[in-house]
Amino acid sequence: MNGLHILAEFHDCAGERRLLQDADALAALCRDACSGAGLEVVAAAFHQFPGAGATGALVLAESHLAIHTWPELDAASFDLYVCNHSRDNRAAAEAAYDSLRAALRPRRIVRREVMRGEIAPGANATDGVIERRLTTID
Repeated sequence: MNGLHILAEFHDCAGERRLLQDADALAALCRDACSGAGLEVVAAAFHQFPGAGATGALVLAESHLAIHTWPELDAASFDLYVCNHSRDNRAAAEAAYDSLRAALRPRRIVRREVMRGEIAPGANATDGVIERRLTTID
């Protein structure tokens, strides 16, 4: 189950407005970003909020992409997780991320990466449960 989980917030997006306002356009962007990166889309669900933004998710054979938009803030947030079960998908995740960034054209980005499935040095093991607490400072 090890893999890369990218958590990102795009602020001050200067891309096409419809990508933030229209669920169908957002769904097409997400599908293209993932497919173009070599990730396999197996299911999708997108929802349009009347007079507002959209939310959606793609289920990938490699895991998922979930995205939410706030056109009134020129913003979007998403998480993209790819596991590395059958191959290393880090380059594919980065390519999908780059496609979303290129289309939405954020002027400010907050990005976090979580490497999942790894047992880190210093992790505590209690009764077979391994726990690691992370603190991030922005």
